[in-house]
This record gives sequence, structure tokens and C-alpha cells, in this order.
Amino acid sequence: MLKFFRAASVAAVTFTLASAVITADAGFAFGNNQSTALNATTILVDAAQISADQAQADLAKSGKVTATLADNGDIIFTPGIGEPSNMDALLTPADDNEAISASSLADLVRQQDTTDSLSAEQRCLAGAVYFESKGESLTGQLAVARVVMARAKSGRFPTTLCGVVFQKSQFSFVRGGDMPPIAIGSAHWRNAVAISKIALDDRWESPVEGALYFHARHVSPGWRLTRLGSIDNHIFYR
Repeated sequence: MLKFFRAASVAAVTFTLASAVITADAGFAFGNNQSTALNATTILVDAAQISADQAQADLAKSGKVTATLADNGDIIFTPGIGEPSNMDALLTPADDNEAISASSLADLVRQQDTTDSLSAEQRCLAGAVYFESKGESLTGQLAVARVVMARAKSGRFPTTLCGVVFQKSQFSFVRGGDMPPIAIGSAHWRNAVAISKIALDDRWESPVEGALYFHARHVSPGWRLTRLGSIDNHIFYR
């Protein structure tokens, strides 16, 4: 399991804990034991640190990321810190002509119409994004969406998005073959719908493109897989 770097600051820890609380009713995908508890620790910070953390939290909403190379060779993607020049090599729109008006993932999300009706496949993908990553950055949400899509295209899993989402013993938020109720009037759901549309249209690449698996930071399943990196509360593999 990755250790947090200096760049991951108290704000990132706070996001991780907040995300775990928000999604506690849904659990996490791909091998997570729901009985595993997230152990919170008390963190003492001064006023200056709190101010710095808030500034980083505000930047996290932009959907931009900075890549940090860990000692073990893993790449840690930290949303919201770093200059735009660093982002060009990491997050590149799949089609420059289509995404030319979007300066960031957040900008592209704002451009999406989230009021029109969804197909069953779109709803399955948006549901996975909503329950797995609704408390995380847009970059983290896109990464989750791209994992579902990559599985459907891999030939190793069901060939439809709904088939991937509802595959037995994969997503722990699926209960009794169905999803829990969704607050469709919430900003979380609108973001999930927008992210699913962007992913389906190949409008923006994930920093962990090609990942087929992920798990929450607070569990250690011991997978013998290629680790691609971590975003927010998840670590991604192929």
C-alpha cells in the first residue's frame, strides 16, 4: 500500500476519510472486504496549514493532476496541485477538435447536458461512478468510469457496461442484483452523469488509462498486478 507523500498533505487525507464516510453504505469495488474498517487518526494542524489545505482543496475541483514518482516506482496522481504545463502530458483530450473549448476536465464537465434521458448502459456507468467515487475529484471519477469501460472491452469480463457493473462479487455497492437508490437531483449525480458521457465519448483520458482493477487505499488485497498509480482514495492496476 502506498504511503502518502508530502504533496498528499492533510487535505488529501481529509478527502480520503470524507470519501470513505460518504461511500460507506456502498463499499468499494474489486476485492474489498466490507468488514475492513478505515482507521481514522487525529491530525493536529495550525491555522496556516489549514489555510494551505483549503487552497489545495479548492484546486482539486479543477480536475487537474500532478504526477509524483514514488520510491517503489509507483506513480501517485494528486488532483489539484501543479501547473497546467504539467497537465498537458498527463491529461490530453482524446480528440483535440472535439475538446478544444475545454481548458480542464472541470470545464468539460460543465459543458455536458445532464438533463436528458440516459440509456441503460449510460445509467450503469454513471451509477458506478456515483457509488464508487462521488466524494472524490473529477479525475478520480473519470478513472473509475474508464476502468468499467476497459473491462467491457477487454474480453476478460462481460462485454456490456451493465454486465461489468452487475457481475457477481465485483462492485460491493450492488446488492441483490441492483443498485441502491440514487439522489438524482444531487450535484454528485450530475457530475457522475457528465463524467460518464465524457468517458463514453473518449473526450478526456484518465491518468491511469488501461486499468482493469482498483481498490480503496485502506485495504491491501495483495494482488500480483501491475500498479499504474493512485488517485484520491483508490489504487489502480492492470
